[in-house]
Amino acid sequence: MAHNLDKIDTQILSILQNDSSRTTKSIAEELGMTTSPVFERIKKLEREGFIKKYVAILDNKKIGLKLTVFVGITLQGHTRSYLEKFVKEINNFPEIVECHRVSGNFDYLLKLVVEDIEAYETFIISKLTLLPYLGNVQSLITLSTGKETNEIDLSRV
Repeated sequence: MAHNLDKIDTQILSILQNDSSRTTKSIAEELGMTTSPVFERIKKLEREGFIKKYVAILDNKKIGLKLTVFVGITLQGHTRSYLEKFVKEINNFPEIVECHRVSGNFDYLLKLVVEDIEAYETFIISKLTLLPYLGNVQSLITLSTGKETNEIDLSRV
């Protein structure tokens, strides 16, 4: 197993990926272990950075964010300064939930969640296109989602 994870560690991580609200006791019972060693393993996985944080995954539509848009961004320049400024600026935009530096036709791929197409247009006009070093912007509006998960199949690593 990669990165010094044994079978029990990967089982714990798989369980927590599926439901991070599980108690240590319930995880220990599922693994046929006592609570203390499972608790210690979880704390070690947190300390070593395998577990970054625990979150609740919300239903965007139920909270009124019905539109997901992927935006390909090309910057005017590719100096370290441009890249750092861009990332710093877009971290101030709550509509952007993911930002990835990518290879290919774009410099960055952004994932946004907004209320509707009007909110997206407002975001583009009043925020994104005001960035001075922005080159090209290409939007891909999600029509439907076939798969959406944060879980990593640990049998692959």
